[in-house]
Amino acid sequence: MDHPFWKKSFELNDVKDLHTLQTCGLKEVWIDTSRGLDVEGHIVATTQEEETQKIDQELLNAAANEIPSEIRIPIKEETARAIKLKEKGKAAVTSMFHEARMGNAINVSGAEPLVDEINQSIARNPEAFLNIARLKNLDDYTYLHSVAVCALMIALGKQLGLSEAEIKDAGMAGLLHDVGKMMIPDEVLNKPGKLTNEEFEIIKSHPQHGWNILNISEGANSFALDVVLHHHERVDGTGYPDKLSGDELSMFARMGAVCDVYDALTSDRCYKLGWEPAEALRKMAEWKNGHFDERIFHAFVKTIGIYPSGTLVKLKSGRLAVVIEQTSKSLLTPLVTAFFSTKSDAPIMPEVIDLSKSTDSIASVEQADKWEFDLQQIIGF
Repeated sequence: MDHPFWKKSFELNDVKDLHTLQTCGLKEVWIDTSRGLDVEGHIVATTQEEETQKIDQELLNAAANEIPSEIRIPIKEETARAIKLKEKGKAAVTSMFHEARMGNAINVSGAEPLVDEINQSIARNPEAFLNIARLKNLDDYTYLHSVAVCALMIALGKQLGLSEAEIKDAGMAGLLHDVGKMMIPDEVLNKPGKLTNEEFEIIKSHPQHGWNILNISEGANSFALDVVLHHHERVDGTGYPDKLSGDELSMFARMGAVCDVYDALTSDRCYKLGWEPAEALRKMAEWKNGHFDERIFHAFVKTIGIYPSGTLVKLKSGRLAVVIEQTSKSLLTPLVTAFFSTKSDAPIMPEVIDLSKSTDSIASVEQADKWEFDLQQIIGF
């Protein structure tokens, strides 16, 4: 995530790129030895199948001892409210961030009713608002990313058993965590190509800018100030701006790190397409040691599910389905909508299936771009 290259995989054939790799703070890279030479004295890597099994077990361990979910209202009923609330949130964040860009203090207290509404929506049915908030285009990414992280922080706070006051503080911190990006020039923030070392350093200055803005703003408490400054820190001390590690990082900062990365990974950006939710979760499981606090990450997995809403899956029956909601019985048996038969290679009448009550089950996670389906239309958002 935190590197100046506009692609995560590329052929290394430029001395300048080699120098950047050596000096930008990355600790390791993967070498595809089927396309190039390996390094001398290399360590024999585990097979892809072994690595996949290891990550699967990691996610299963995270899902163990699930906290029984509260009674929810139907997702379709809450989705209608969530759509309106998303637009309301976008307008509120856009207004606040515009004030910050103009060099003015922002009225943090004025956003409290919005955070309360998002909290109430998450309580009624968390999937509805989290699904809606994940849908964003390139132009409104910065604003809706803040709304999405607010919702994820609230949902994660509930999973962690925080008090209502702490949950609201977490939501406000998520809403404001990226306000410092308003001080980053658009040509750097929205650059579609590779960042220079100098441009990457400018990007890395946004947490300090955010802290400066909140520090003079009415209603900003210590939790928001902490998250805005430290949501890019890592538990191994390799993050920024202060290279904090271990117990130096507050619980709220650790929560912010997980929620920020997940929404960033699953969103389309000017320089990359978003990953599928399940793929993003698997990558985060691979990075967990060093990047994230283990307890917080496990709680996050329980919050969004091993197969997060919006994940395209193939069922053992041969049908393709999209996950629409988690069930209280198990994170392995979500509610899905089956809509395509791989056996006949043709669409079928959409059918909602509660896998916790069905003999069918998930066989694999599929890539949506491979099948060229409009999952938003299938889900009905």
